[in-house]
Amino acid sequence: MSENPLLSIRDLRVHFKTEEGTVEAVNGVDLDLMPGEAFGLVGESGSGKSVTAYAIMRLIKAPAGRIVEGSIHFRGRDLLSLSRGDMRRVRGNEITMIFQEPMTSLNPVWPIGWQIREVLRIHRGLNRKDAEDETVRQLERVGFPSPRQRLLAFPHQLSGGMRQRVMIAMAMACQPQLLLADEPTTALDVTIQAQILDLIRELQEETGMAVLMITHDFGVISEITSRMAVMYAGRVVEQADVASIGTHRHHPYTRGLLKSVPAMGDKIKFGRRRLYEIPGVVPRMIDRRPGCAFAPRCGLAHEVCHRRAPTFSDREDGLDIACFAELEDGRP
Repeated sequence: MSENPLLSIRDLRVHFKTEEGTVEAVNGVDLDLMPGEAFGLVGESGSGKSVTAYAIMRLIKAPAGRIVEGSIHFRGRDLLSLSRGDMRRVRGNEITMIFQEPMTSLNPVWPIGWQIREVLRIHRGLNRKDAEDETVRQLERVGFPSPRQRLLAFPHQLSGGMRQRVMIAMAMACQPQLLLADEPTTALDVTIQAQILDLIRELQEETGMAVLMITHDFGVISEITSRMAVMYAGRVVEQADVASIGTHRHHPYTRGLLKSVPAMGDKIKFGRRRLYEIPGVVPRMIDRRPGCAFAPRCGLAHEVCHRRAPTFSDREDGLDIACFAELEDGRP
């Protein structure tokens, strides 16, 4: 693995203007993703995970949304300084994305074969016949049944799992170096989820591409990735090896997320014991207050947590967390 990151994000800040004020959706994110690495971005809904991915792709819609600060370097180039034309050549070619809901991401008025074929014609310059043959090959590659016979099928005629396979085929058509997977198993049943995760893992091993997996599910993270970053209220609060899940101390928010995941053997019955939930709610990004955003929900919070936002510091145990509390046996 190269010592230089494939993707390097520094102090990324994304704001959205609303009638009530400015929403600071992403507030100072730093991330490094190495070539060929599978990296997880974890957090509750509204934590800024998807907005970070959209910022990487330069898909933040102006004038309501804009990237106000920071840099996103991909293969040494700052994506935020590229012209629109240069960014279009990167997007869908070198960096691709699997969106959260394929039914709303695929164009409902065009057959799936046409949609994949256009990606190949635009980015790889193939003629119509070669693009169609390559479309069939890509659909076969992702386990799509009878692909040539279904090139004229429309998205609404396919199941959720098949639509997701179409999205993956489209994303992989140009052999990208980085795949952004935004909740790729949302709304799929457990069996299909496992198939999609296996497919992404197999394609990564086959091609050597890097994967940024965005999810709230630690099960998905443990299946796919080797490292993870945990986001809360627009900030990264912890970075850790996935192997440390359940074996090391973590940020209080990460520990709350882990406790919220039901485990095999748990005896949770109606009226007897509820599944653990983190107290309180995620703060509105429009209501920024001094201090740690998680402090109002944290059982380990000190007075300083309400005054100053913690920063990452080097710890002897190797944990990379932004927290004032010394997490020793769960006590400050």
